[in-house]
Amino acid sequence: MSKVLIAPSMLAADFGNLQRDIEMVNNSEADWFHIDVMDGHFVPNISYGMPVIQAIKKHATKPLDVHLMIEKPERYIEEFARVGADIITVHHESTVHLHRTLTQIEDAGCKAGVVLNLTTPVSVLEDILPKCYMVLLMSINPGFGGQTFEDMTYNRVKKLRKMANDQGLNTRIEIDGGVTDKNAKALVDAGADVLVAGSYIFKSENQTETTKYLKSIANS
Repeated sequence: MSKVLIAPSMLAADFGNLQRDIEMVNNSEADWFHIDVMDGHFVPNISYGMPVIQAIKKHATKPLDVHLMIEKPERYIEEFARVGADIITVHHESTVHLHRTLTQIEDAGCKAGVVLNLTTPVSVLEDILPKCYMVLLMSINPGFGGQTFEDMTYNRVKKLRKMANDQGLNTRIEIDGGVTDKNAKALVDAGADVLVAGSYIFKSENQTETTKYLKSIANS
């Protein structure tokens, strides 16, 4: 398996010092910026939209991993690509024509992925998996930062990795929600290879060192 990537979640950044936190990610051992877009409908919270993503892109030196927690994401794919998304993931539960939406993401020049809510069976991806650069498994209920990791995630990762292996695919498996040094290695052992970390990194005293530590554990 390729190295495990770390994607700090900008939802946990200090928006009064956003450029400072962007530079921290740039200069750390992190691999991607994880950007959660929430619309207040698909999830109860509202986060940020195109202007903030455009501002992050202006200063970011690493790829933008944009996670759309919005209803009917197909309405905005081209716009998110235009403002700087490199990877766009959409929830299986949020779009009726998933294959069409993934094609739309690819046509916009981005890598396409699917997100599954905590209790959506991974089996729903069996036919669409070859089209997915990445699958993001929620390890919390989406919509709010700082939640506690749900242990059921480990078995879900194992099932998904087996499905990918059985199809001869190297699909990346990303985990979002409550990732820390306490569960990172177990997630990787189960088959994950992208870890999103928000509060764990941004609420720490030394964010750069925390990122380095998490990455070293994940790749040990």
